[in-house]
Amino acid sequence: MSLQPFSLQLAGQVASGLRRPGPGPRVLALHGWLDNAASFVPLLDHLPGLDMVMLDLPGHGFSSHLPRAASYTTPAAICHVLDVADALGWERFTLLGHSMGAGIASLTASVSERVERLVAIEALGGLRGPESETAQRLREHIDASRRTAVRPLRVFPTLAAPIRARMMANQLSEANARLLVERGVQEVPGGYRWRTDQRLMLPTAIRLTEGQIDNLLQAIACPVQVIYATPAQSYYPEPLRSDRLAHLRHGQLAVLPGTHHVHMERPADIAGIILRFLG
Repeated sequence: MSLQPFSLQLAGQVASGLRRPGPGPRVLALHGWLDNAASFVPLLDHLPGLDMVMLDLPGHGFSSHLPRAASYTTPAAICHVLDVADALGWERFTLLGHSMGAGIASLTASVSERVERLVAIEALGGLRGPESETAQRLREHIDASRRTAVRPLRVFPTLAAPIRARMMANQLSEANARLLVERGVQEVPGGYRWRTDQRLMLPTAIRLTEGQIDNLLQAIACPVQVIYATPAQSYYPEPLRSDRLAHLRHGQLAVLPGTHHVHMERPADIAGIILRFLG
């Protein structure tokens, strides 16, 4: 079946994304920070039969920005994922996440038994924050939030510059950078500007400690397939990222050479791992 755009109304907010219906397992896919639902498009040809729903997380892609009084937090993101599943009529489903989306997916699985299986690409449990940095991190978030005004966004006359920027920042091919950019911009007089909510750039207010992340990973009851690219990202280094698997009840790991967006650059290999995991 063909790829279809969709929009859901959730408490006055629009949750948008892309869906490729299928007779197989239901999979809800969550993209990384500043990406969008198009992140998973390269996988589709290699995942026949799956009922794939690829979500634009709040503030990304075609989904609504959160109201000014609301904040982008992990608990809010978990609630949003479950609200989307409710709107789809899905009681049980598989979560597939990349980077930030994998962090959200793994923490969703830790608090909800509705998640049948979890595929986490390039993250597991989220970013940590040492306790000694708690006050300074919160201070930076509050200061930035209070002084940040919505500024006019740069208008690009063509898509060439934002595509080139994504290629350089994420080591993406031109085709994959274009996928993300075309869904991540809106046409305006004089060219294009980013759709993304500027508040997603604010410093994170509070991060979990490593002990808290361990506790959450231990609470995941479903089978988990973790996929890492090598070399590891500097903010999620070895042996930390591999050590986290020891806290999973039913976890398995696949590591293959690639960049952070390995699921876009090596979709056939990643899809093969996913299909074997889903059985």
